[in-house]
Amino acid sequence: MPEIKSNFSLKNFNTFSIDVKCKFFTSFTCSIDLNQILSKHSNDSLLILGGGSNLLFTKDFEGIVLKNEVLGKEIIEEDDSIILIKVGAGENWHEFVMWCIDNNYGGLENLSLIPGNVGASPMQNIGAYGVEIQDVFAHLTAYNIETGELEVFDNKACEFGYRESVFKRKLKGKYIIMHVVYRLSKNHVIKTKYGAINAELQKMKVKDPSIRDISNAVINIRRSKLPDPNEIGNAGSFFKNPVVRKDIVDSIKNKYPDIPVYELDNQAFKIPAGWLIETAGWKGKTFDNYGVHKNQALVLVNYSDAKGNNIYDLSSKIIADIQSKFEIVLEREVNVI
Repeated sequence: MPEIKSNFSLKNFNTFSIDVKCKFFTSFTCSIDLNQILSKHSNDSLLILGGGSNLLFTKDFEGIVLKNEVLGKEIIEEDDSIILIKVGAGENWHEFVMWCIDNNYGGLENLSLIPGNVGASPMQNIGAYGVEIQDVFAHLTAYNIETGELEVFDNKACEFGYRESVFKRKLKGKYIIMHVVYRLSKNHVIKTKYGAINAELQKMKVKDPSIRDISNAVINIRRSKLPDPNEIGNAGSFFKNPVVRKDIVDSIKNKYPDIPVYELDNQAFKIPAGWLIETAGWKGKTFDNYGVHKNQALVLVNYSDAKGNNIYDLSSKIIADIQSKFEIVLEREVNVI
């Protein structure tokens, strides 16, 4: 039976470094651990914690926090072109991406330096620079909290969307992701069209990029824009990039003809939330010990000992302002507790 701690501080377990406590805290490495823990805490509210990089705590958690420490990497199938790798949900995401690159397995290099653990990748359908998890996802195994059984979810069953999956909607709080299987490539398809990758490769003087070159370019870009959570409390991108109708885009273009827009289809267009926030004047604004990051308007930051409610209230003001100025309602990407 894993040790269960009481009145436990979560400050070192969320990348915002918000100082809140939970009633109980423990970790698990397998379904047997979960069976034992949940048999004694069946009436307590549950919070499954991975890397703590997509959370904003606004209050103490009056329940039990379960830290996912399911580890390990296993090759379960491969041929000359494809390899399937089973990974524990508690593995650090960026370390896993680097391991793939070290072994010359392609597909995840555009997702380098994204904070968090492996288990969050399908839950959030994480994405960056033209790649989403659904592009390389095979299946996952999840623990059914109600039955105590392990179940397999394939790509279709996960119902992936933009930063969405079934685990964030109708199955939220019902399953715990234990292992994820990725389908990676030995014959690499280099993706450089999205974002500033090509410009960064030129700065690096790379003409025929490898997957490691792509990873290095992405790391350089992210480090130039995003604060290190070990130095400044943050959860990366706080808001989702909104998807809007063409008439909304046309209306904004009348005033801002250079607005960056990514066409998804004839009826849907993605606008960078960071551009909206920066254009509205929020970039770099500081309020006491929290604010909007000076290099990336999409990132809200805790400079020192801010309360979660401070950051939440700031996000609400930004949402209201963007709606007033652009008729677009931003959606928070982080989970608010």
